[in-house]
Formats: sequence, structure tokens, C-alpha cells
Amino acid sequence: MQVIKYPERKDWQTLLQRPYADNTAVLQSVQGILAEVKEGGDPAVRQLTEKFTGVSPDHFAVSEDEINAAASRLSEDLKAAIGQAMQNIESFHQQQAGGISVSETMPGIACWRKSVGIEKVGLYIPGGTAPLFSTVLMLAIPAKLAGCREVVLCSPCDKEGNLHPAILYAAQVTGITKVFKIGGAQAIAAMAFGTETVPAVYKIFGPGNQYVTAAKQLVQMQGIAIDMPAGPSEVCVMADQTACAAFVAADLLSQAEHGVDSQVLLVTTDETVIEAVQKELAKQLAMLSRKDMAEKALANSKAIVVKSKAEAIAMVNEYAAEHLIISCADADEIAEEITNAGSVFIGNYSPESVGDYASGTNHTLPTNGFARAYSGVSVDSFVKKITYQKLSAKGLQNIASTVIHMAEAEGLDAHANAVKVRLAPPTPKEGEAGAQRPA
Repeated sequence: MQVIKYPERKDWQTLLQRPYADNTAVLQSVQGILAEVKEGGDPAVRQLTEKFTGVSPDHFAVSEDEINAAASRLSEDLKAAIGQAMQNIESFHQQQAGGISVSETMPGIACWRKSVGIEKVGLYIPGGTAPLFSTVLMLAIPAKLAGCREVVLCSPCDKEGNLHPAILYAAQVTGITKVFKIGGAQAIAAMAFGTETVPAVYKIFGPGNQYVTAAKQLVQMQGIAIDMPAGPSEVCVMADQTACAAFVAADLLSQAEHGVDSQVLLVTTDETVIEAVQKELAKQLAMLSRKDMAEKALANSKAIVVKSKAEAIAMVNEYAAEHLIISCADADEIAEEITNAGSVFIGNYSPESVGDYASGTNHTLPTNGFARAYSGVSVDSFVKKITYQKLSAKGLQNIASTVIHMAEAEGLDAHANAVKVRLAPPTPKEGEAGAQRPA
């Protein structure tokens, strides 16, 4: 890690900037892929899959037999772990489903808002160097709680044309039946536009590499909603002299092993913390199966010493990390001062990996500084909120002059007239003695 000591505030923005990657070529390539799939459907998806992976599965749709067989290929311990994680995630997300509250803004005027599940959603689950079956739980559970009617899952297959059994098992226990062996930008295109096999959806969720991310951004410009902008995964650890160096190093490495472009940041007020953490990093790194990947990520990461706790808090807020771990004596108090973070882990015994898998919170979070304005995935991500209003005749009379004055001031006479015509008694039809005004 690069060590920076006591930087000036004016240098923070440059210091905390994520590495810039020119993805012009990626965007151009992905634009071509989207166009091919939109025009060519399944044959285009098959051709692109074979071109990029060398694999051409006999069929994209995963059969019910394949899904059922997946359970037998997993250990009972793993299935129990998935079950526990599922229970915790469902318990946490269930609390996010609020009821309907009607507000009477004036006598006779009732207003309320109702959450309605997005009818068709697509989930992208990476399946390359790390098959993220945990992401199936993180996305499928809130989708189910939100009431989404159709959930489509796409994930890249292996060289034999199969999906990882844990991905299929997670899909099964969360109730997903439409699973497809498609990965990369072509999977995003298939879910965005629909093919002969893959249904089109209204919103796409899930992490992925730079091609998947570019595809999500581009289909958003064509009217398909996405969960959030995404980039390389990242963690920031704020530590003081009470932090355990072994814990901090483990947390940094758990993020660094995601990929060579993962972001790792350590912020501390004590220089000795960095020295101790550096020693632990070297010791633990040697034992990792993904050592080379983590090592490259650490080479581009930083450890920063600042002058005070206030500066440390200001710095982590400016960074706006996807994951923020607070390993400090007064971690609870510091957490209350955090305004920009995707998910916060408080104290020495709250590793980021717990949130990644099973504590209950969602691990699909904003990266690349987007935590300044975006939230992580929740039940809210899978619903749209429709507002309603119902006025009685008396309610309309109570608000009529307000609406008429405002509409006329904006020069929108038809808006004003839509109220006026309801205030005047209706004209009796021929042969009728008159008409009663509504009560």
C-alpha cells in the first residue's frame, strides 16, 4: 500500500480519486453487442457467447431437472449456511415493506402512496472467478418481498455449459424459475430487449465486469432502469490505536481479493497502526488462494495518516466508500457522523464479509463515490411508488380557488377550467327536471 502522511485538505480530492480507466473502447464494443442482440435475438446471443467464451450451450434456459439436481451437489453445511443467510436477509428486508398511510391534507381531500412491485426484473449474477451465489439471495429476496411478478436470472456458464450448483440452489430456494446460461454484455442486452428465449424486463440488477457495467449504463439510456451505477468493489477502514492490526489487514484483503481493480483505503490517526497492518498484510497475503489478485489491488491502494479524529471522519465522508469499517474506540459515536457510505460496519467484530453474506443487510451497494447520492439495494429498489388522491365534492370546493388562481397565473386556462366545470351545477338533459349535484 502507498503510505501518505498528513496530507493537506486541498489535496484530498486528488488523493481520494479512484483510478481513472478510459472505457471508450469498451463502450464502443458494448454498443455493438447491444445492437446485435436487439436485432438478432437468440442466434446473436449464441454467436457472441461462443466468440467471447468459446462455449455454446445446447440451450440457454436451465431446466427444472438441472435446478433440482444442484442441491445434491452441495454439502449439507453449505446448504445450511445458505438457509441461515436467507433467513437473516429476509428478516432485515421484511421490515422495509411499509404499509399505506392516508393523509387528509384538507377536509375532503385524501392522499396516499402505495408501493407496487416492478412487474418484470432481471438479475445478473457473475459466475467467473467467483460465482456469487450470495448475490442471488441479496437480489431475489427483496424482489420477492416487493411482489415482483417475473424474475429473470442470467449468469455465465462454465466450459461444460453448466451453472455453478450453488447459484442454481440459491435460485431454487428463493423461488426463481427463469434461469439462463448467458453472461456478459449479451446477457444484459437479452434482458433489456428480450429474445426468443429470454423475456424482456423493466429493471436490471446485479454486479459485473466493465462490459456488464457499460451494458447496464447504455440500456438505461434506452429506457431500461438499472439498480445503480457500479464500479470496482471497495472498502475503507478507519482505525485508531485500539484497532487489531490482524483484523484490519484481514478486512483489507477480503476486499482486495475481489479483483485487481478493487479499491482499498486505510485512514488512521496513528502511524503505528499502518506499520502493524503492513506486517499483517504480508503474513496473511501469503496464505491466500487469490494472492496475485489481492497483491495487485493492494499496490494501487493507500494508507493515510491524518492529524485528528475529526479529519479522519471528514476524509471517509469525502471518499464515500462502498463499505466503511470503523475500528475505533468510540466507533458508535463516529458512525453517527457518517453521511456518505454504502454500508457501515461498526467496531472490531463487524467484518465486511458478514455483511457480504449473512448479517441481513444487502451487499449490492454504490461504488466509485456514488454513495454520496445513492443507497444500496433494498425492497424499495424493486417497487415503484404510486400516489393517489380522492376528493369529495366538498373537498374540491375547499381547494378550488387555490388551484384556479395558480393555474391562471401560469396561463393554463384548461387546468383552471377542469376545476370550474365541477363547481357549476350540471346542465339538465332534455326531458329531465334537473340534476342533483354530487354529495
